Amino acid sequence: MTVRVVGGGLAGCEAAWQLARRGIAVELYEMRPQRRGPAHVTDSLAELVCSNSLRGASLENAVGLLKEELSRLDSLIVTSARRASVPAGGALAVDRVQFATLVETRLAAEPLVRIVRDEVTAIDPEIPTIVTCGPLPSESLSKAIDGLLALVPLEGGRTRPRLHYYDAASPIVAADSLDLEPMYRKSRYDKGDGDDYLNVPLTREQYETLVRELRELPKHQPKDFESGGVAKVPYFEGCLPVEEMALRGDDAMRFGPLKPVGLRDPRTGQTPYAVVQLRKENSAGTAYNLVGFQTRLTWPAQKEAFGKFPGFANAEWLRLGVMHRNSFIDAPRYLLPDLRLRGFERTWFAGQITGAEGYVEAAACGALAAISAASVTRGMQPPIAPADTALGAVVAHLQNADSPDFQPSNVSWAYFSPLPSAPRDKRERRHLMSERALALLTEWQLSIGVDLPAAVMVAS
Repeated sequence: MTVRVVGGGLAGCEAAWQLARRGIAVELYEMRPQRRGPAHVTDSLAELVCSNSLRGASLENAVGLLKEELSRLDSLIVTSARRASVPAGGALAVDRVQFATLVETRLAAEPLVRIVRDEVTAIDPEIPTIVTCGPLPSESLSKAIDGLLALVPLEGGRTRPRLHYYDAASPIVAADSLDLEPMYRKSRYDKGDGDDYLNVPLTREQYETLVRELRELPKHQPKDFESGGVAKVPYFEGCLPVEEMALRGDDAMRFGPLKPVGLRDPRTGQTPYAVVQLRKENSAGTAYNLVGFQTRLTWPAQKEAFGKFPGFANAEWLRLGVMHRNSFIDAPRYLLPDLRLRGFERTWFAGQITGAEGYVEAAACGALAAISAASVTRGMQPPIAPADTALGAVVAHLQNADSPDFQPSNVSWAYFSPLPSAPRDKRERRHLMSERALALLTEWQLSIGVDLPAAVMVAS
């Protein structure tokens, strides 16, 4: 039996890979190049439309643990990201082009995967389907999703519309257009190679000027596809535009993306008042991303405000910040723990459309939906990600029906149970929680061994 995967983003590519590795034939549908979504700039599978960072790599970070768990499941996304990585201190960042090329090449080489460049406008519940359209589905697919959701019986006979929020992307600047004299190379607390970031120190006066301009300069007015008819923009808290942070207090950014902690200037021995960090955007180091500077300022306003940073007088902007609408479903009310749509035996949702925020989380959903689909199509009970693992934490968030206002979220330690006798030191405590998670994952892999690729079983 063939499983249909709708969407060639990170979740879709991971789902197709995991299905093929389990001996299941896959049709992976991607509407580009016939139609391109408002946030895409290429026709590549697994295009990273916002940051090039997959965030923290350490097992002391929940997302770092999630990467390790996925790697033990032979994740296409994580293994490709590690092969296409660029220096980023304690984070895993990639060369976008290398990464997307590698993912697509590896998928195309899988004999059980057929890549179909066509738009899906309807979802047939009789065909095993994993919907991984991402947070910006086409109008036709959005209507098809709405049609399915309308058929899901909810408690008390209630119906709930799809929800939506806003996301934003950071600017990218050409490296050779910067004056490096006022900058210095250093990773926070000397992580990674110790000098993976370019740091732009700001004085108090420069910082206060930035805050004032972020509050006063003109903002991008959402287009029809972005507005969704809401009066107040419901931002995702984990990815706030810098101008929104500036409105939340004079020092909000100094405790956020511009925090100087751990970034003492080696030339002076002093810690700057605030620091703008630049991260390599590609392997060649010819482009830098302004870390945490997702924004909805108009493009002229961005050039005006960011052009005042030390060393930015002649900055050449390869991409300016953009803002777009992202859609997601109310997962706790609509999805089962194996990511199937309630009441639909053969329809799964995975990735950001579920409210799992972040590249790695999207890939995790793709893997989990694929593992379930592989079992269901063989007439077996679908395995559920074990609690107290990062994979389980992703699912726990998507099953958190206690919150009346479900919102997208990254994986976090909030969904892990505490250790019986937890150390006081947070770093040590999380290290032990990671060890527990990986042991639980190994047990889970062995328990569903018939559905696991041989390479994973050998590694276990």
